[in-house]
Amino acid sequence: MESIQILDAKKHVGETVQIGAWVANKRSSGKIAFLQLRDGTAYFQGIVVKSEVGEEVFQLAKNLNQETAVLVTGEIREDSRSKFGYEIGISGLEVVGESHDYPITPKEHGTDFLMDHRHLWLRSSKQHAIMQIRNEIIRATYEFFNKNGFIKIDPPILTGSAPEGTTDLFETNYFDQKAYLSQSGQLYMEAAAMAFGKVFSFGPTFRAEKSKTRRHLIEFWMIEPEMAFMHQEESIEVQEQYVAFLVQNVLDNCDYALDVLGRDREVLKKYTKLPFPRISYDDAVELLQKNGFDDIQWGDDFGSPHETFIANSFDQPVFILNYPKAIKPFYMKPHPTREDVVICADMIAPEGYGEIIGGSERAIDHEYLLEQIRAHGLDENEYSWYLDLRKYGSVPHTGFGLGLERTVTWLSGIEHVRESIPFPRLLNRIYP
Repeated sequence: MESIQILDAKKHVGETVQIGAWVANKRSSGKIAFLQLRDGTAYFQGIVVKSEVGEEVFQLAKNLNQETAVLVTGEIREDSRSKFGYEIGISGLEVVGESHDYPITPKEHGTDFLMDHRHLWLRSSKQHAIMQIRNEIIRATYEFFNKNGFIKIDPPILTGSAPEGTTDLFETNYFDQKAYLSQSGQLYMEAAAMAFGKVFSFGPTFRAEKSKTRRHLIEFWMIEPEMAFMHQEESIEVQEQYVAFLVQNVLDNCDYALDVLGRDREVLKKYTKLPFPRISYDDAVELLQKNGFDDIQWGDDFGSPHETFIANSFDQPVFILNYPKAIKPFYMKPHPTREDVVICADMIAPEGYGEIIGGSERAIDHEYLLEQIRAHGLDENEYSWYLDLRKYGSVPHTGFGLGLERTVTWLSGIEHVRESIPFPRLLNRIYP
């Protein structure tokens, strides 16, 4: 008898198999017990018929506690009534690990309670589905960049300098000097692009932002490609192709998860149509002002309501181009005909999910960059290696960073970014 995962059930219809699982819920009706089971790949139903298994096994099934671990033996059958589509007619049942007084019951629980029990909440069907979508985005990311000629480079997590400014850094002691948890691997990816041409990184980043919005985490994961001999418009094309590829792969490979989450596939399909619209920062400000946003002036950064309105005006991810120089990091290339803006673009996701990508063409003039480093109050000695990149064969180059958790939140259709990562780190939460 073969041991299988329920995700492979379609290959074993009519066969007797064994599955290791946990009991998510149960109910009984006379001489039949219905077990809602999960095996780590999907939720499925097990049916125990008293006349087929005998009194002892039937009573065992009826008295199973929530989250008890079991080995079930039985025949795989199609089940058109369930989201998953298959069930197991149980002929044998063995308890592997008992569970008593499981704290997360089928009733409603408050968010704080669920976050305190995140190590258990991950077992629920919704959280399980979100993590499957997260996993697919990660898998598709590697596929996209590998097949497009990128090499993965791993930047350090401990750094001596700050690419995004010094106000939201986590500082730590590095023997006899200060070090910081990385805000971004971008500067190191620029160095890697000068060695390998097209590179990408995928790793954790940290921002000590005292923010409680539904879009912010203290620790999150970034995908950061960097491309030599490439200008901004070419980079934007890579960005939209990458995001459309992610959406299509979620549609192709996450049917069960999308069903569990109730995500509208027709809405997601709209996000695979290219090119995505583009609007300049100037025009975005004008659009907002014409539609009652009196709080926004040229030179301001956009907040959540502004980004939501702009994105909803297009019903697709939209690029906002060429932000004011004063509100962007020091390394962005100045506009060739304007002193007040830089060559950059943010991709704003529709449905109120906000910025998921920030990118720019990078400044390549050594003296300009040195001037910007000084103007931002940064220690030029800490950036001497970065300035070297402009001294030894500098070329036009561009890159971007996609926030994994915001993308998971958007494609899953969930409300808060805290559910998009297995163990979120929030302003007042580092447990569990």
